[in-house]
Amino acid sequence: MDEYTADAFVNRDEPVPVIGVSGSDVLSSDTEGKRNRLKKAATPSKLRDKFDDAGPSTSDSGHSLQDRLFAKLLQQVIPVEDIDDGSDLSDRRSTKYINRPGFSLPLMTNNFRRFNARIGVVFVFQTRVIRLLSWKVTSHTLSLLAIYTFVCLDPYLLSVLPLASTLLLLLVPAFLARHPPPPSHVKSSQYSIAGPPLAPARTIKPASEMSKDFFRNMRDLQNSMDDFATVHDAIITAITPATNFSNEPLSSTLFVFLFVAACGLFLASHLLPWRFIALGLGWTAIALGHPTLQAFISESFYKDHVRPASHTARSWLDRWIASDIILDSAPEMREVEIFELQRRKGNTKTDDGEWESWIFSPSAWEPTAPARVASERVKGTRFFEDVAAPAGWAFSDKKWTLDLGSKEWVEQRMVGGLEVEIEGERWVYDVVDVEDEGEGEGKVKRKTRGEWRRRRWVRMVRRRVIPDVGGSGSGSGSGNGSGKGVGRKVSA
Repeated sequence: MDEYTADAFVNRDEPVPVIGVSGSDVLSSDTEGKRNRLKKAATPSKLRDKFDDAGPSTSDSGHSLQDRLFAKLLQQVIPVEDIDDGSDLSDRRSTKYINRPGFSLPLMTNNFRRFNARIGVVFVFQTRVIRLLSWKVTSHTLSLLAIYTFVCLDPYLLSVLPLASTLLLLLVPAFLARHPPPPSHVKSSQYSIAGPPLAPARTIKPASEMSKDFFRNMRDLQNSMDDFATVHDAIITAITPATNFSNEPLSSTLFVFLFVAACGLFLASHLLPWRFIALGLGWTAIALGHPTLQAFISESFYKDHVRPASHTARSWLDRWIASDIILDSAPEMREVEIFELQRRKGNTKTDDGEWESWIFSPSAWEPTAPARVASERVKGTRFFEDVAAPAGWAFSDKKWTLDLGSKEWVEQRMVGGLEVEIEGERWVYDVVDVEDEGEGEGKVKRKTRGEWRRRRWVRMVRRRVIPDVGGSGSGSGSGNGSGKGVGRKVSA
């Protein structure tokens, strides 16, 4: 029984918990003896707490002083996430949506050690798949192609694959580990297959931190990270220029082709022989991994055949784009407005008060304006030079132009209680009712100008490109007309 030992991908037993008694429990200022102090510190309740704390823990108490000091330093350097901050609601990795521990160097170190000790089975599977697809054993690859052919011709066999894989990859090897076949030097007739199991069950254990398997896992993990970064950069380099509209004619052409293909497949997908298409693609992909084809498809073959064909196709595509794809080159133009507000000094019941320049606001500040009804302060800027274009837009004119159609914009807003100048400086005044003392006991009501007047200035803006800040992407600007120095975007 001792000559048969179950194999495992990695071997590392979990460390035995060490029960320790803290110094604060042992050392005291009383005059009791050392034996009594130890008895008091090792009571059953405290020992139970020690056993409970001996399991896996994410606290700092199980780590060295250097790790804890470095973790404290990182807490001061790395900004702490504020779950109440709604600055980026699209980031679903924020702690606002995931109730998981925050970044901690000791926790990261512990998790990496545990992960690296257990990742060996994944690398073993990866190695076997690579050997299978690279034709290391021809019979194994042909068997894979045979299974793939059966599945392509009869897709219902997909339901059999999980069950057959469980039988052949898990249960049969586990049974052979406990009931090993006879050695090669022993005749089968002399070896009895009856009886109890001859070997212990095979288990998969984490690798020891100082074992060869642990360092092999680190090597494979290092190479896998490099492969992922290389493949990621290659995919981004190949896909991004054609899909991010940095080259708008090319991206527009790709959009048209994909749209037409999607519509065609929506109508005719049921007419295509998908089984034979999948069969041909699978055989082609696996056959390209054969060493003979790899030697044939060399740099010379790519240089003599593939590269000229790709250049020809790209030239045809460029000519087609130049002749058929038409894009709007002129930027979008809009008209923005700003209102110059003036306030009258002195008595508002008479028309002889002096008008004082007050503010430039995106709001006309008419008597029925919600902010004015709510007794809020008018928002804007005191100086004309501080009025800026909306975000994402730039002024196309050199200066503002007075809107001479004051009656038109008042009627467009359907505002009442205003007096409009159709000549002169085109001021629009508030109109209020006042009462004057008349003859006898009666009072005479009349209308007079109020304390506010305004006139409208307009200017043309064009859309501009917003620079990419922090990789967040560019967006289209649109003014909202609120705040200091901001014009409100209106329809042209």
